[in-house]
Amino acid sequence: MRRLVVISGKSKIIAIFAAIVFSLTSIHLAAKAHIASLQREQELTALSNQHSAFSQDAPTLRPQPAFPTDPLAEQPESASTKQEQKVEGKSPAPLITAAPRRQIIISIADRQLAVIDHGQVLKTYPIAVGAHGTPSPDGDFVIINHAKDPVYRHGDKEIAPGKDNPLGTRWMGLSLKGYGIHGTNMQSSVGKAISHGCFRMRKQDVEELYTLVQVGDTVMVRRERDAMIAKVFTPTPTQPAVTLANATPGSDIQVPSSATATTLETTEQ
Repeated sequence: MRRLVVISGKSKIIAIFAAIVFSLTSIHLAAKAHIASLQREQELTALSNQHSAFSQDAPTLRPQPAFPTDPLAEQPESASTKQEQKVEGKSPAPLITAAPRRQIIISIADRQLAVIDHGQVLKTYPIAVGAHGTPSPDGDFVIINHAKDPVYRHGDKEIAPGKDNPLGTRWMGLSLKGYGIHGTNMQSSVGKAISHGCFRMRKQDVEELYTLVQVGDTVMVRRERDAMIAKVFTPTPTQPAVTLANATPGSDIQVPSSATATTLETTEQ
């Protein structure tokens, strides 16, 4: 009987001890869970504060129009444009101007040709003009080709360079097909209305003119004498016409060096 009581007392102690351990374990787990919950709340609070601060500091973003609504607003510049402006600001390039060209003025009435350089008469030459039945054209033209020792061709007729060539030794073609300024194999015809429309010159004159003008120079042909023609071909006592002897040709003169024969079809026969 005493033995059963002792055993029963021991069982009661063990049960109490187990209940205490279980209670302590539950308290520990509850405390740990509570601590974890507090940590999560703190983290959420910190994130919420950061988000609020970011929202206050960040600028308000508004959609921008694709193109400026102000017509006076500056248009965006491309990278190449900015680069060009930077280069120009660093070392501005000098302006390149075209070389001044000379001009030929022809008076059919005077049967003369003048070379104009910078508004001054450089040289005048006698010429032959078109006959009554084959008059020379008047108007404004341009020298479109230059040829030394040209080959003459008219229809089926062709004459190689030489003393029998009606074009002489030089040809300066006008922007009117078939017409030009050239030499002649009939020196005595210069000064007369005898050609088939072209303008003939003596050998030494046409060769000199060839060195004074170039392709692209303008040719002004006038049939009647007007104030401009009278001024060019009639020297005044106070301002005589300038001649090649006392005028130096400009540095822009180009003298073609090609000596190859050029075949030309003209109105001359």
